[in-house]
Amino acid sequence: MVWQQIYDPFGNPVLSTIMAAVPVVVMLAALAFFHIKAHLAALLALASALLIAIFAFGMPANMAGSAALYGAANGLLPIGWIVLNIIFLHRLTTENGSFKVLQDSLARITDDRRLQLLLIAFCFGAFFEGAAGFGTPVAVTGAILIGLGFSPLAASGLALIANTAPVAFGALGTPIITLAKVTGLDEMELSMMVGRQLPFFSVLVPFWLIWAFAGWRKMLEIWPAILVAGISFAVPQFIVSNYHGPMLVDVIAALISMACLTGFLKVWKPATIHTSAALSGRIDNSKVDPEHEEKSEPTATFASDAKPAVMRAWMPWIILTVFVFAWGTQGFKNMFDTRPAIDPVTQSAKLDPAGKPVREANPIFAPALTFTTLHLQVEKVPPVVPAPKTEEAIYKFTWFTSTGSGILLAAILGGLLMGYSIPQLLRQYVKTLWVVRYSLITIAAMLALGFLTRYSGLDATMGLAFAATGIFYPMFGTLLGWLGVALTGSDTASNVLFGGLQRVTAEQLHLSPVLMAAANSSGGVMGKMVDAQSIVVASTATRWYGHEGEILRYVFFHSIVLAMLVGGLVTLQAYVAPFTSMVVGGH
Repeated sequence: MVWQQIYDPFGNPVLSTIMAAVPVVVMLAALAFFHIKAHLAALLALASALLIAIFAFGMPANMAGSAALYGAANGLLPIGWIVLNIIFLHRLTTENGSFKVLQDSLARITDDRRLQLLLIAFCFGAFFEGAAGFGTPVAVTGAILIGLGFSPLAASGLALIANTAPVAFGALGTPIITLAKVTGLDEMELSMMVGRQLPFFSVLVPFWLIWAFAGWRKMLEIWPAILVAGISFAVPQFIVSNYHGPMLVDVIAALISMACLTGFLKVWKPATIHTSAALSGRIDNSKVDPEHEEKSEPTATFASDAKPAVMRAWMPWIILTVFVFAWGTQGFKNMFDTRPAIDPVTQSAKLDPAGKPVREANPIFAPALTFTTLHLQVEKVPPVVPAPKTEEAIYKFTWFTSTGSGILLAAILGGLLMGYSIPQLLRQYVKTLWVVRYSLITIAAMLALGFLTRYSGLDATMGLAFAATGIFYPMFGTLLGWLGVALTGSDTASNVLFGGLQRVTAEQLHLSPVLMAAANSSGGVMGKMVDAQSIVVASTATRWYGHEGEILRYVFFHSIVLAMLVGGLVTLQAYVAPFTSMVVGGH
């Protein structure tokens, strides 16, 4: 029996909206105010969503449970599978010392603090955002900067500011992949749209970063190098996101940006070398606590055999890039996930009207699981959709062509080439599973919440309310994404919470749902520098414990102004030519 969604179960739009917002409020309050661990906060929000969907909005309990399970499955594969295997690879490089070689090789390129900051915080940080995400770039770049002599406040705050423009494509495109899953919008269109928003800020953020560190005059002294870093990142970011997909955007753009900047610095030098590692224009007395100060020791392999050691250090990440690029191509996916369809009568290949062979799902590499209690049993109705429409619920278990599988194979190959034995790799994998166990629970619970919100109509109820903001919604929706990341600490989580809402509201206001869903992710990246989790990661990486409030006060201005600039761009793309021609998917 088909169940129709109800958007105003109490006959009072205000009360219905407040009730629909309870799971989101529970999640945000648990994280931001009660400091509950992320996996517990996600489970609490999911429990509240189940109760409200069933008892307030009238969703049958078996459908609500199926929606949550369907979401959890989508959370574990592909998203959790990506996170697990990229952390596995990162652990392998850390354990064998090649990661330390990477740090040393980057620090020896230039003595100018501004250029070190540009290379490490922006370029190298973007690489780790693309490859791992989830706090890794801030931890890595913060630790490197503090090791190079930057003050704790400078290392923390600047690492956070730099980790913005790449975030929407972080962790091999996880935020965009998740956004597509939650909203039901086309993944490639979302990738293209975000890729037509963030490149502007990929050029702006490096200038902003150096200005925040050294001031306007010192920033102008190295403007050619900043421009090289920004343009060489922004152009590949646009090309890969628009013509390949979201997975390798940051990895490729960061590698190209690092190569271009490094090559440029071989032929260009600033007129004066800036050696101060303190923030300009303010008293910066921040110091590493003596009891936490670490003494770094030189890496023997780097000192005695520099170039081969550096190449060996980069080798696993190059392998990763090759594997993920291959796994991201549609031809590769078609090779394994589909097979020629056979006509049961003639036993010959089926042909479409154009005479081309028809392909069907391969049950070995892409078995499909239909959630029968949910599939085509939930009906969206006007005014959320123009005409009643039933929702599909088919889970495609693409276990081999999932990006995470490519990462796992890359990690195994890289690990063997780094000298690990099979038993050692197995032990490291078990340790990785233990390390990320709560992250996997969080991801599954968050996606369960997002899918339940979508199938129960809770997101539609909130979207109908937010549609009241009218022509101001492009700015409002962008700042909503900022707020989501600021409070949850994750662009992925913000997309889960507000992605469906953005689509519903955009459709009500006759805006492009792809534009506003993308705006949620693009606006969200600027909230990354003020979220509690990132600030704690930064203070830990720089060994400046207990000073999280000072870091927050330093980065807050930068965060809110940059978010409003993103909102301004989205508003232009919504209403003003020629920016409207950049919108993907139409209105």
